[in-house]
Amino acid sequence: MTKKLILLLSILGCSLISNAQMAFVDTKYILNRMPEYQDSLAKLNQLSAIWQREIDDKQAVLDKMKTDFERDAALLTEDLTKTRTDDIYYHEKEVRDLQKLRFGFQGDLFKKGQEMLKPFQDKVYDAVKIVAIRMGYGIVLDKSEGITVMFFKPMLDITGNVEKELGMN
Repeated sequence: MTKKLILLLSILGCSLISNAQMAFVDTKYILNRMPEYQDSLAKLNQLSAIWQREIDDKQAVLDKMKTDFERDAALLTEDLTKTRTDDIYYHEKEVRDLQKLRFGFQGDLFKKGQEMLKPFQDKVYDAVKIVAIRMGYGIVLDKSEGITVMFFKPMLDITGNVEKELGMN
């Protein structure tokens, strides 16, 4: 939280120094008012529920395997014990791998979300940029998910100056 406050104060300071106007936008509010975005989000949620049921079904099979093994463990031969523990291990791995495939970092849900939702997010971003340029704003911050810089005039970027100050070229 402190880092965000320092960043915001730095941005405000740069804004005052360069006389650049700053604006805020709530992209989440805009996206939630776009019927096409809402339809895509609903489809994505349905797909997520289908994938979760798939995982839950495999988990139920695994749970039954474990329960059956615990119930029968005293009666099993060493070979049967090894076979069943190997089967349980295999199914546990299968459930973990499926969870990772569907919901992990860069998983199917992420990829499908990019495919289905990113075009609308890009459309809003492009509109923000057009409005910012037309209205003369130097910086536009998105207030919907915390403070995020959505647009800034390149002349406000002092990265090169900071590198020069640090002796980096």
